[in-house]
Amino acid sequence: MNNDLETQIIRIADALERLAPVVPGKTDLSEADAFVWEPAPGTLKAIPKVNRIPFGLLKGIEPQAKALLSNTQNHADGLPSNNALLWGARGTGKSSLVKAVHAELNSTQSKSGGLALVEIHREDITTLPALLDILRNQPRRCIVFCDDLTFEGMDDGYKALKAVLEGGLEGRPENVVFYATSNRRHMMARDMIENERAVSIHRGEAIEEKVSLSDRFGLWLGFHHLDQDTYFAIVEGYAASFGIELDSADLRVRAKEWTVTRGSRSGRVAWQFIQHIAGELGVKITLPD
Repeated sequence: MNNDLETQIIRIADALERLAPVVPGKTDLSEADAFVWEPAPGTLKAIPKVNRIPFGLLKGIEPQAKALLSNTQNHADGLPSNNALLWGARGTGKSSLVKAVHAELNSTQSKSGGLALVEIHREDITTLPALLDILRNQPRRCIVFCDDLTFEGMDDGYKALKAVLEGGLEGRPENVVFYATSNRRHMMARDMIENERAVSIHRGEAIEEKVSLSDRFGLWLGFHHLDQDTYFAIVEGYAASFGIELDSADLRVRAKEWTVTRGSRSGRVAWQFIQHIAGELGVKITLPD
C-alpha cells in the first residue's frame, strides 16, 4: 500500500513539474552569429557553423538576392525594413539565400556589429511571442527565420502569427525582422482556404482571410524553376569554385542527365549533382565558416 502511494505521489509531482512555467535561461547573443530557438527550456542554442552556400555562388536568383540584401542591410543599419516572405518552387534557393545574405552582411558589416540569425522551427511558431519577448531587449539586431512555413488542416497557428507580426499592442520589436520561406504564396493549404470560404458569410471575407497572413510581409520574393542555361551556369560556378576539373562539355552532358533522374532543374539539384561529381573524382568540398 505504501509503495502504491509513493508511486502515485511521484507521478503527481512529475505532472506538476511539467505544468509549471518554464523559466527562460540567460540569453547571450554574443556567443555566436546563429541560433536555434528551443521553446521548452526557453533558450537559444548557439550554432557555431551554419550550413550555407556563399552568396556569390547563388545564380539565377539575382533580383531576389539584391532585394533581400538591400532590405537586410537597412535592418542592420537601424533603418526601416520589411518582414520578407520567400515563396515558390522547392529547391530554388529560398532558405539558402536567407543564410547567404546573413553571412554576406556579417562579413562586411562594421556599422551594425553583425546580425544574429535565429531559426524558429515550423512546429514552434506558436511560441514566437515568447521568442520576441526575449529578443526585444537585446542590443543586437536579429533576423528571425522560419523555413518551410506552411499551415495545414485545422492549424490555427497562422492566426497567432498574424497577430504577432503586426497586429499586437507591442508590435514587432524594433531590432527584429522576420523572414519565412514557403512553397505556397499564401502559406495555406487549399483545404484551409476552402474551409475559410465555406464558413464566411461573404466570399470577400474568405479572400481577405486567405491573403491577410501574407500581407503581413512587406517584401514578397517569388522563386521559380530554372531554365537550362541558368542551371548550367550554377553547375559550372560550383565546379570552378570547388576545383572540379572536368571538361565543360562533359560537365554539361552529365549535369543534364542528372536532371532527368531528378525530374527538375533547381539550385538544389545542381548542388546534389556537384556533390556526386566531387565524390566520384575524390575532390573535397569545403564551405566557409
